[in-house]
Amino acid sequence: MVYLERGDIVVRELRESDIMHIVEGEIAQGWEGATREKYDMRLRHEAEGQCIPLCATFKGEPVGYVNLYFKSYPPMDRFNCPEIVDFGVLEKCRRNGVGTALMDAAEALAAERCDMVSLGVGLHYGYGSAQRMYVKRGYIPDGTGVWWKGERLEQYALCDNDDELNLFFTKKLR
Repeated sequence: MVYLERGDIVVRELRESDIMHIVEGEIAQGWEGATREKYDMRLRHEAEGQCIPLCATFKGEPVGYVNLYFKSYPPMDRFNCPEIVDFGVLEKCRRNGVGTALMDAAEALAAERCDMVSLGVGLHYGYGSAQRMYVKRGYIPDGTGVWWKGERLEQYALCDNDDELNLFFTKKLR
């Protein structure tokens, strides 16, 4: 199913045939741990009715992805709203509107179910583009502070600045 078309960008459901193309792009740009498993999991979750995995193509090439889960994970589950999970655009295609199109589609789908959407973002520099995008799109921190490995990080606690160090946000959709 196609959710958005905007010039050279198409946002549609993720297909099994997209997976290795995206994984190979992630490996080429040096992303550690790039494997097909997380994408296979998203397709399983879609089959189970948990989410809609979206893929963005740019000039016909799969270059980005995001997933809309119908129920949020902790700590955002307290809001009882959809959650945007695992957003990415291959670096070679950034600054072309691909990320904006993915987020527009995910937010439109979330708005069909709720007046709010949530997401979490990593805090290291690798998430810098996403951090800026979320703020520009009107996301605000949920007020619970920083989370690490699924637990709220207490004041002055030590942690590693890895992919599991996150700040969570919400956005009113209507």
